[in-house]
Amino acid sequence: MNGYWASFLVLLTAQCLLPSSGHAFFSPETYVSTFDLPYLVSDFLIVLFLAGTEVWLRFNYKYAHNLVLVSGLVISYLGFYVLFPFVNGAEIILILPVLLALVHFSRAVLYISGLSSIVFLGLTYLSAHSYNPRIDWLGFGIAVIYIVLGVLVGRAILERSQELRSSMESLVKSEQKLIVEKAISDKLLKMDALTGLYNHKTFHEYLENLILHCDTNGVPLHLALLDIDNFKKVNDTYGHWVGDVVLKDVAGCITELLSPNNFAARYGGEEFAVIFTDTSARQAAEEAEQIRKAIEDLPLTHSRAHPVTVSIGLCSYRPGSGKETLFRNTDDALYQAKRSGKNKVVLYEPADQ
Repeated sequence: MNGYWASFLVLLTAQCLLPSSGHAFFSPETYVSTFDLPYLVSDFLIVLFLAGTEVWLRFNYKYAHNLVLVSGLVISYLGFYVLFPFVNGAEIILILPVLLALVHFSRAVLYISGLSSIVFLGLTYLSAHSYNPRIDWLGFGIAVIYIVLGVLVGRAILERSQELRSSMESLVKSEQKLIVEKAISDKLLKMDALTGLYNHKTFHEYLENLILHCDTNGVPLHLALLDIDNFKKVNDTYGHWVGDVVLKDVAGCITELLSPNNFAARYGGEEFAVIFTDTSARQAAEEAEQIRKAIEDLPLTHSRAHPVTVSIGLCSYRPGSGKETLFRNTDDALYQAKRSGKNKVVLYEPADQ
């Protein structure tokens, strides 16, 4: 809109500077001024339309693009009406609607703008013919050719922009596909394919970060190791496919009872690991007991004659002791649970307590 207002100021300046009388529009004996009533009315209409457009854009953005396009048409047509009797080559201003149509990236708008410019130009020349039968129709022909060329160039620009747009969309889709594939690949690298829990590598990475956080900020951290009791016997008796079902069932119990702040992984074989954070040792032991009880209550399926049970060793991390010490103590607690009858939770108790 600022450009439109600037164009109107240029038009007014031209009106002030242009001499009276005309070139081919009027007969030689006709006296005409750029400030005669028809041209003043044209100026008024331009101001009125631009002001109305400004008000519309400030209070209602509906149809904003269409209104801006129409404003350009009004300026170009009325501006041509004012300049045509006084300026040779004023027809060039009628290419402006064609250029404005490119903003809409629409061939239909481009063709309509070009056609309307030619029609308006033809009506203007016919009107001039009533004043002066010797009107220069060569200028009309040249102007039409320029408008048609402008439409053709505009169509080529739109076709090229559409090609670029298609290329960009294809590129964006390819990038999105790569991002999704990378996310899936990253997830597969972090997850255990059988149980859906995190794998051994991801577990250690997460634990190391948590230990660093615990050493720095003193956040509570507890590690539990779960081992399925007599799992070798299940494989030997019922086959490895049943053993896989047992692993999935156990993983499902752990996942279902795990709170959002905790982390579970398949540590290896029939062994699982759970990290409890932001909780006390007693609360961690209670949650571990809930997991143990849920696994014990799993329904007997797939020809299993005995319930699945797990032994759990649990140890609280002491800031500064390191990951190796935490694992050794947790493993000792697990070994004690196995040795003392299995299917139980044993909390590691430091010797100095």
